[in-house]
Amino acid sequence: MKIGCPKEIKPQEFRVGMTPNAAYEAVNKGHEVVIEAGAGIGAGFDDAAYTDAGATILATAQEVFDSADMIVKVKEPQAVERKMLREGQILFTYLHLAPDPEQTKDLLASGATCIAYETVTDRNGGLPLLAPMSEVAGRLAPQVGAWTLQKANGGRGVLMGGVPGVGPARVVVIGGGVVGTHAARIAAGMGADVTVLDRSLPRLRYLDDIYGGVFNTSYASAGNTIELAREADMIIGAVLIPGAAAPKLISRAQLSELKPGAALVDVAIDQGGCFETSKATTHQDPVYDVDGIMHYCVANMPGAVARTSTIALGNATMPFMLALADKGWKQACADDPHLKAGLNVHAGQLTYAAVAEALGMEAITADQAIAG
Repeated sequence: MKIGCPKEIKPQEFRVGMTPNAAYEAVNKGHEVVIEAGAGIGAGFDDAAYTDAGATILATAQEVFDSADMIVKVKEPQAVERKMLREGQILFTYLHLAPDPEQTKDLLASGATCIAYETVTDRNGGLPLLAPMSEVAGRLAPQVGAWTLQKANGGRGVLMGGVPGVGPARVVVIGGGVVGTHAARIAAGMGADVTVLDRSLPRLRYLDDIYGGVFNTSYASAGNTIELAREADMIIGAVLIPGAAAPKLISRAQLSELKPGAALVDVAIDQGGCFETSKATTHQDPVYDVDGIMHYCVANMPGAVARTSTIALGNATMPFMLALADKGWKQACADDPHLKAGLNVHAGQLTYAAVAEALGMEAITADQAIAG
């Protein structure tokens, strides 16, 4: 199979969909790899690293899309890229379709088979291709939140760890999954007073057993959430419903109950955000003010640490990419129910129920797509 990797064109996105190591593995297994010139520069991989791995460098994204059987990316294809997709082509990348009807419409029209990193599963019920970026985003969240809290950036002017005689920042993390756990660990390591909220009692018990004394845990009822939010200097939104739009946990009206200059860091923004006032921002212009509350809603947070993120993502995606290349998408998905869970679009039809529900559309099952 010919595997293509174009340069990412989303603003301030420096990651790349294939590392030279992944290219080497694919070439070693008899596949052909084509890379757009300069695709890896932002992550610290020059074109020579790819040619040394056996890949071919092509001058433009159009050439990559025209020649490849499978396109491997990081972020969802932008409008100009979606026009390059063709019927029967495989697209393997993050999609986050639930809050994005325009992208969904274009992917359906393309006739391509689109497999989303964020809905691929594992035997433990986890999301192995989302997890590495969730780890990165979780660890970044307190760091960018601390920057947002600085007075010059519109924040409360509160230092995360405080100083002797002055208490630390209070941080509330909504969601105790991968993002929330990593965010809480880093925030606590910065000296903040941290509470993690979740609706799963088994998860809260696990966090308390492992991290008791490092950060606090609490049940995420609506009343408890807003009560803790009122006292918080920083609130990190870390909720996820796989493939579906994120629930809105703090309303516009409730902003008036928060401390002036508090920082909201919405890591769920890829899925529409978990605060009613969230809207996607970029690394170039990451923060905005609503009613005196500072919102940090960068939609590709891991892109800020592109090399770490690219290598971590490449380690996770490579086995699935090779399976798709070795077997073709139908056989690879038939053989692996976890990869099959990543199938979101095929031949003009949605194949993921949560996306269809979020967009008010119809879907077929992945098994029906495979059998078709």
